[in-house]
Amino acid sequence: MIVSSLRITEIFYSLQGESNTVGLPTVFIRLTGCPLRCVYCDTAYAFTGGTRMDIDAIIAKVGQYGTPYVTVTGGEPLAQPACHDLMTKLLDKGYFVSLETSGALDVSGVDQRVIKVMDLKTPSSGELNKNLYSNIDSLSKKDQIKFVIGTDEDYKWSKSVMAEYDLAARCEILFSPTMGQQHPTELAEKILQDRLPVRFQIQLHKILWDDAQGK
Repeated sequence: MIVSSLRITEIFYSLQGESNTVGLPTVFIRLTGCPLRCVYCDTAYAFTGGTRMDIDAIIAKVGQYGTPYVTVTGGEPLAQPACHDLMTKLLDKGYFVSLETSGALDVSGVDQRVIKVMDLKTPSSGELNKNLYSNIDSLSKKDQIKFVIGTDEDYKWSKSVMAEYDLAARCEILFSPTMGQQHPTELAEKILQDRLPVRFQIQLHKILWDDAQGK
């Protein structure tokens, strides 16, 4: 009998720092490995290493925290195929599951009940050419696309992509300033000036704990 397992960097409990569930107590399952190398990445420690865990053991650990909200993140969680099995089993147990994905790997096979929070990599990320735009067709109203804005070029590029793919009609749009590069107030003022139908967000965990993962 083959037991599905995943390489896990960490499982931790914190407040959700991003997306439209910001502030909710959430269990984070951080999978190891990522095919991208974004210049602003704050989780490079998850590129390698980790501990292999059976899916049942992962779910048992999640259950210790007593919250229905689970976020599967990375690295890039979809780089491990068994991620799909993990998310489906969590959903079957009644958890609200969100997936944080780079948008570079195919999301069409993700369980439709999962809330997908998908990046579209902006020019300053250094990984613009990794965007898999066909993923947009797999998004629904419950899903979210995130643009991490570091420069004025990023902002203009994000606006053009929003218009080209009519993203606001497909799902929720998140604009997030790159910490230490894009001043949050300046980005907020641009959004208001241009009347963009987006949700502005700042990484709550970095404000509360000055920490990448929000522990």
